[in-house]
Amino acid sequence: MKKFLLAATAAATLTFGTVGGAALAAKPAETGFQSAMDQRIINQINVDNIYNDIDHLQQTPRVAASEEEYAAVQYIKGKFEEYGYEPEIQEFEFFGYTAPHTVELTVDGESLNTLPFTYTPSGEVTAPLEYVGLATDLTGHDLTGKIALVERGAISFADKVVNAAAAGAEGVIIFNNAAGVINGTLGGANDNFVPVVSLTQADGQAILSKLNSGEGVSASITILGAEASMRTSHNVIASKKPNNKNKDNGQVITLTSHHDSVPGAPGANDNASGTAMVLELARVFQNVPTDTEIRFITFGAEELGLIGSRYYVNNLPQSEINRIAANFNLDMVGSRDAGDLVMRTVNGQPNLVTELSQASSLRLNGASTPFAQGGSSDHVPFGEAGIPAALFIHAPLEPWYHTPEDTIDKISKEKLQDVAQIVSTAIYDYARFDNKGPKAKKEKETVSTQMYFEESLK
Repeated sequence: MKKFLLAATAAATLTFGTVGGAALAAKPAETGFQSAMDQRIINQINVDNIYNDIDHLQQTPRVAASEEEYAAVQYIKGKFEEYGYEPEIQEFEFFGYTAPHTVELTVDGESLNTLPFTYTPSGEVTAPLEYVGLATDLTGHDLTGKIALVERGAISFADKVVNAAAAGAEGVIIFNNAAGVINGTLGGANDNFVPVVSLTQADGQAILSKLNSGEGVSASITILGAEASMRTSHNVIASKKPNNKNKDNGQVITLTSHHDSVPGAPGANDNASGTAMVLELARVFQNVPTDTEIRFITFGAEELGLIGSRYYVNNLPQSEINRIAANFNLDMVGSRDAGDLVMRTVNGQPNLVTELSQASSLRLNGASTPFAQGGSSDHVPFGEAGIPAALFIHAPLEPWYHTPEDTIDKISKEKLQDVAQIVSTAIYDYARFDNKGPKAKKEKETVSTQMYFEESLK
């Protein structure tokens, strides 16, 4: 993590402003202060455990609802059990789509570069082409036995396909209205769709020129392997209850990650790193006295739209949502080639997670971790439910994000150690046993944090 050192004269006041986020004043010309409470947790973290779990999980892609993802679920469950927990596997269903393994387009026998649209059905079609403009209104058109050539614009890709299919088209080719390729989606499955592929603007206009000159043009579309159906994925949940029921403050802190990856990517950093860190911190906290429940969760199907975390949060009763004091979400926390550690909140505003973590990183590193607005990970459903939540991630992202090169050799133990220390001590700062209820605990945090900041400026 980048260390910011402020000159003594500049440290006369606290500052919360950074680019897109907030920061607290660093101790001038010092590397930070680590309390005995921090050391109690830090001394138990074994970064090799995190690294080894990443290595195990990244042996193969873990696409949502695949056998490989379920094997990861069983591995995570086994690790929780090894650490003394009684984990729960939460099953959920979702409507999923498998991209085609074969996509081909020929026009008058010439093979052209093409891309499929997400949610296109499979099919093999050979037919004459007919140009139908933007396909906004095809009333009166008879496209029976033809492939429709359509230009991008005005209405959605899905509406273009539905309109052409309703007019009888057996397939659709959509060409771009600007330079570059179309990497598009139909937004969801629809029984009225026919096979559809894209073309560049240049290729589309070349075909249109032939049609306008009166030439007959024939095309063949081949899409194989595309499938849309109901799928099953899983969340894994393990809870560390407060040690003394009589002193239980009734609150919960959730530490979360997602265990699935995108197709073709081993997902060492995205997100075996976050999952492995959740496992290690579950081990660390198992025998540490707390008056707050700490709930460790790994989610399935994050890469398809936060499906697992939304299912989890949406199925919590309001009384349970009210108990959750904070969500610390770990996603991509170990890449040697990514940038510095940042936190992302749904609304870009500070909350309990950012406050605890900035105080923690200030104590440990002499500089507080910045935060900014950001979504696209499993903190979002928590934040939308009104729960203080933040994503921990390094930015900018590494060059091999979502590629087959996201492998164990790109993982930095130093970055893993840094994030694990900041997050674990932030959680412990709130959850440690202190004989106080929720209101008193919050007041204690505010006072102790302010006292440390004031001391750091002396």
